[in-house]
Amino acid sequence: MTLAPQAGLVAVGDSITRGSGTMVLGVPCLSWAQWLAEALDLPFTNLAEDGATVPVALATQVPRLRHRHAVGAVYLGVNDVRAVDFDAAAYAAGLETVVAAVAACADRLVLCTIPLDLGRPRAGAAKVRGANAIIRATAARHGAVVASLEDLRGRELVQPDAVHPTAVGLVEIAERAARALGEPPHPRAGPPVHRGRRARLRFLLTTHVPAVGRDARRRVREDVARRLHR
Repeated sequence: MTLAPQAGLVAVGDSITRGSGTMVLGVPCLSWAQWLAEALDLPFTNLAEDGATVPVALATQVPRLRHRHAVGAVYLGVNDVRAVDFDAAAYAAGLETVVAAVAACADRLVLCTIPLDLGRPRAGAAKVRGANAIIRATAARHGAVVASLEDLRGRELVQPDAVHPTAVGLVEIAERAARALGEPPHPRAGPPVHRGRRARLRFLLTTHVPAVGRDARRRVREDVARRLHR
């Protein structure tokens, strides 16, 4: 297959890479990969889909890799590892295929690991460590750099579901990815974060507390559904 030249950044992933949500501390909610593209002063192509797993990315995102890119960004595994029937071997094989496809059309490649404190209820640190070992090994085989997110946590960076980053968290991921690539952010990129007392109070009252309530209701619904299906 002949790839048409197109300098830019292409992203493969799930809702975290797709990017959606509300403004937090003055920061608009955009994909971390979009912030990374802006930091590197590159055009951006986002192939990510809400709820995507590695099999979904293989089926619907990899076939859309049609151009040559300066950077490829892959963040997959959050939805896979949260599944009760997570199969590490199948995940490793699928991720290998995805990363190989992105590497074939990108000059440089960055992969993200998964936060250890993932999900409510928690996915389990042992499962996440196993998935992260697979991510790092896959990256090494393809000459990719890794943005380490194991320690990503806290209400300003991660929503109450402990899965989706906040708008500020998405900027944090982009900054870690830029550092992993050894690239200083473009001077015009990166929004200012409002960290004053009034801004933090507004964040707590208008964003964090309602999100805690929504997540509590989600957990109740899921628990009821599990009990009904036993």
